[in-house]
Amino acid sequence: MKRARVQLAFTILVAFAGVAGLTARLFATAQEKQTADLVLINGNIYTGDPARPRVEALAVQGERIIATGSTQEIQAYRSEKTKVMDLGGRFALPGFNDAHIHMANGGQAQMAVELNGAKSLEEFQQRIRARLGEFQKGEWLTGRGWDHTLWPGKKFPTAKDLDAVSTEHPMIFNRVDGHVAIVNSLALRLAGITKNTLNPPGGEIERDAAGSATGLLKENAMGLVRRQVPDITPEQRRRGLELALAEAARHGITSVQDNSGWEDFQVYSALKKEGKLTLRVTEWLPFTAPLGQLEQMRRRGGTTDPWLKTGALKGVVDGTLGSRTAAMIEPFADDASTRGILRIPEDDLAKMAVERDKAGFQIALHAIGDGANRAALDAFAAARAANGARDSRHKVEHAQVVAPADFPRFKELGVIASMQPCHETTDMRWAQDRVGPERAKGAYAWKSMQKHGVPLAFGTDYPVEPLNPMIGLYACVTRERPEGGPAGGWIPQEKISIDECIYGYTLGSAYAEFEEKNKGQLVPGMLADIVVLSADVTKAQPAQILKTEALITIVGGRVVYEKK
Repeated sequence: MKRARVQLAFTILVAFAGVAGLTARLFATAQEKQTADLVLINGNIYTGDPARPRVEALAVQGERIIATGSTQEIQAYRSEKTKVMDLGGRFALPGFNDAHIHMANGGQAQMAVELNGAKSLEEFQQRIRARLGEFQKGEWLTGRGWDHTLWPGKKFPTAKDLDAVSTEHPMIFNRVDGHVAIVNSLALRLAGITKNTLNPPGGEIERDAAGSATGLLKENAMGLVRRQVPDITPEQRRRGLELALAEAARHGITSVQDNSGWEDFQVYSALKKEGKLTLRVTEWLPFTAPLGQLEQMRRRGGTTDPWLKTGALKGVVDGTLGSRTAAMIEPFADDASTRGILRIPEDDLAKMAVERDKAGFQIALHAIGDGANRAALDAFAAARAANGARDSRHKVEHAQVVAPADFPRFKELGVIASMQPCHETTDMRWAQDRVGPERAKGAYAWKSMQKHGVPLAFGTDYPVEPLNPMIGLYACVTRERPEGGPAGGWIPQEKISIDECIYGYTLGSAYAEFEEKNKGQLVPGMLADIVVLSADVTKAQPAQILKTEALITIVGGRVVYEKK
């Protein structure tokens, strides 16, 4: 009997301890409600969560959201130390995650000769001429952004066109897509390019009827001249990235999946240590680098830091449609003499994919033409056959023209289509001329990807296109040019809804970097990466989407941009 009483007393004590522990946890929870560092109230907040798509307010503690609900509910999380932002009914949504970007190139482009949007060869020349006074004789002039398809006649520029501007400076200017460059005669001489110079593997030196170089260099041939250009200084590298970071913040971009260099990663690391990194960076590594070097970079750069880490291996399989260097299964419709350029031989591509997949790397392959997309899928299939299936989340970057038979292969192989809707608005002017009406049906085919169950991740490809994600949202729902037309959109059956497009720029992009449990929704537990816009884009007319601006950008609960 005594033993029974002791046992009962012990049971009651344990139960009491359990209740006390529960009470302590509830008390702690109640206390936490009073310690929000930031609350947003009176908003129209788009959560990205189908179970609770809109809320009025949310509370942030540290870098994460701890509660969402009505303004009244969230008031309970305020204390005298809490920063309160009254949105006044304005629209907020998860911060944009640009799934394909070149931050260093974008920043350097802001410091070089700006050629984007030049409407003629004459304007192209004048923009370069206007900068000559800033350089000493013999200094290199560099820049990017020209697009000959905007010019009357739509002809590529030549070395002679640059020689007419100056013969005292070597020059190299990348086309807007970054896959073709024009150089002047002095640059050709410094690079030793003559009639006898052979095309490098995966590249082409354009020549005239007499066999002389015209100055146009395609794909890997650009490296013949590019290696002659002096490296930028550490100060210039940092300044360029600072400019790109500031521009990203102005557009509500809170995460990027970046294709810059290892030196740029070091700059990001320094900025992070100084508390000056204003977005989250997943840095890609070069697919063609030796495996041992890639593994060392992965160890040094890490794979888990929420602000800065290494991610996928980026490889470039082909070029672009605009320059006719995209690798096609059949010749181009407007130039039967070429099927483009495959920059990595298919056997080599598959071998490297198998090796790198086995080492646990995610792989992202640039593929524009249907031939390049097929080669990329074949490489991923070879990796799966050799190493077995896993949650690799390999990606095709761009996936611009896909043969009908290859859409289901994306799903079968678990491959993500990392696409840039803004490309469609730019390329529709000439894309159908390049590939013809039948192949165009598989171009920029977001809806077809969706129908086949292919995960989509969206980005801008900045600086190939502007960094503003509003252009992409507009493209998704209209498939029209920014100025309007064609009526109903180009290949309108490939439109997707505004909600689907937002998903691609937020949760879809997060999935593409294994971060869907941390980013892409405004729900408790997620990172407090938020953008407040000047209009509710889910209800706006398409023309208004293009005019919508980021008013406030918040990363990890910290305001990194506020429009004055």
